[in-house]
Amino acid sequence: MTLTDCAALIRHRARARCLPGHDEALFLHRLALTDLQERLGEVNRRFTAPAVVTGFPEVFGELSPAKVVPDDDLIALESNAHDLVVHAMSLHWASDPIGQLVQCRRALRPDGLCLVVLPGGRSLQELRTSLAEAEATVTGGLSPRVLPMGEIRDLGALMQRAGFALPVADSLVQTVEYRSFPALLADLRAAGETNALAGRLRHFTRRAVLAEAARIYAGSYSTSEGRLKATVELVFLTGWAPHESQQRPLRPGSARARLADALGVPEKPLPKDG
Repeated sequence: MTLTDCAALIRHRARARCLPGHDEALFLHRLALTDLQERLGEVNRRFTAPAVVTGFPEVFGELSPAKVVPDDDLIALESNAHDLVVHAMSLHWASDPIGQLVQCRRALRPDGLCLVVLPGGRSLQELRTSLAEAEATVTGGLSPRVLPMGEIRDLGALMQRAGFALPVADSLVQTVEYRSFPALLADLRAAGETNALAGRLRHFTRRAVLAEAARIYAGSYSTSEGRLKATVELVFLTGWAPHESQQRPLRPGSARARLADALGVPEKPLPKDG
């Protein structure tokens, strides 16, 4: 299944770089960059061959001296060449996210680290709801408008399916406020995050749909000052290329001490059936 129209995504990103509000619209990407730098600072290791996979080299190129490559279907990284791979703010557009992660793992040396950051399932939940209700009201139907984003539990499972050891998933949720509905849409356009879904309608959205969406949004998600709230969620995925030195779970039944002894409580046998 093809999720993304890659040609449209490239056009949207190129257009966004020419818009006057582009740098300001990438505030979420810079927040992700800061968090990534903090996480790397907490790892007791010096990385000598890092690589970054991203559609936003103007932001994540700051993770120097990393090799920066685009988030193409085939990632331009050599096998077993890196001790750190960062996949930054692009995985949500991948039609084959597991394939992207598998390529990252293959690019890592044994015991190399992979860090992934992407928008999570709670991102833009207000916009999705408002647009869906507005389109159903005005046209009597629904069309793909906002990119579906994975929940943290499902995204964490992708790391395990891609063959990473010791996978961990966590998230950071922020609430952003906008002065108006058009300001929110302009921010998405300037960030290159407008609709590039392969199944999208190939014509401009009717004004009546946008007007109804703005009315619903203002009525349901306004602050006391009349500003519009928007939820953004960053999901961070961490995994290691397998290596024999890493911790491994014990085999079931291999314990050498009883839990009851460790807790200092009497052991009670389970009742027999029947």
